[in-house]
Amino acid sequence: LRGRANCCVSRCDQSLSGFVATREASHSCLRGAFRRSRETQHRTMVQLTAGTINPKVLDAQYAVRGALVLRAMQHQRALEQGSKLPFDEIFFCNIGNPHQLHQKPITYFRQVLSLMDYPEMADHPAAKEIYPADAIKRAKSFIEKVPGGTGAYSESQGIELVRAHVAEFISKRDGVKASPDDIFLTDGASQGVAVSTNLLIRNELDGVMIPIPQYPLYSATISLCGGRAVGYYLNEEKGWSMDVSELKSALQNARAEGTNVRGLAIINPGNPTGQCLTAENIRDVVKFCEEENLVILADEVYQANVYGEIPFTSFRKVVTEMRSNVELFSFHSVSKGMVGECGRRG
Repeated sequence: LRGRANCCVSRCDQSLSGFVATREASHSCLRGAFRRSRETQHRTMVQLTAGTINPKVLDAQYAVRGALVLRAMQHQRALEQGSKLPFDEIFFCNIGNPHQLHQKPITYFRQVLSLMDYPEMADHPAAKEIYPADAIKRAKSFIEKVPGGTGAYSESQGIELVRAHVAEFISKRDGVKASPDDIFLTDGASQGVAVSTNLLIRNELDGVMIPIPQYPLYSATISLCGGRAVGYYLNEEKGWSMDVSELKSALQNARAEGTNVRGLAIINPGNPTGQCLTAENIRDVVKFCEEENLVILADEVYQANVYGEIPFTSFRKVVTEMRSNVELFSFHSVSKGMVGECGRRG
């Protein structure tokens, strides 16, 4: 922004210093500009076509927002315009979007957020009649620690107080102390995955192992980064667990094809399979990554949604207990689990 401001000031100075031009010179310049505009209109070509845009974008496939969803949106518009169809309502289940499926927002969160967006209300005499005391107290603690309020840029790593609360949550979850300095707040977990993948992929020979079946964010992101997706199959017969022999086979085949495999993506609890990996299975995977020098990308955004008998165990907990030196990115999100605030970003 400073660079843009300096640029604007410089241009203004130049314009002011040259403002003494005569009326005749100004008219001459305008006539020349219009003449050049007409001449260039005939030479202008469309720059953005399927043949000229970045081919990595064309290679990216993101089915959860693909053709089926577009067709459903057409039906939605038709219903709104009064068309008669065999159904009168459409539920979009292509992505995890709880509020669109009529899950009500948690009142406390919205109360705190509304006070942060309008700080003057927190000290208004009517606030105690509208908001509970704990919501007011929580909001004031954030207002005090967030310079400029919710409309200002935060530090790049995210608001320090929020990161401190996240670290507290992780410490309680894993029984191992977490540091706010190791936490980065992103515009959704998907953005965190994109940044991490971009760090790993340097050229078209670099690859990341991804599960089959998978959430298509991974294959699409790898394509956009210009790398190679190396698929490995989950073991359906054993509750969609990870089979180390399958991992080794997929890794060896990829390396034989010239792929420099740099990371292993894991979705736990599984998406779309829903399973939780056992602590023993996670230890085996960590040992495999240690031996093969792979970075772990652990997608754990559904950790509050456990449907089977196996409890959720985080990769961070296991890596820490093993005192492993493996490099780990782990992802969580307030848009999933019990909260469902998918539309809240930043």
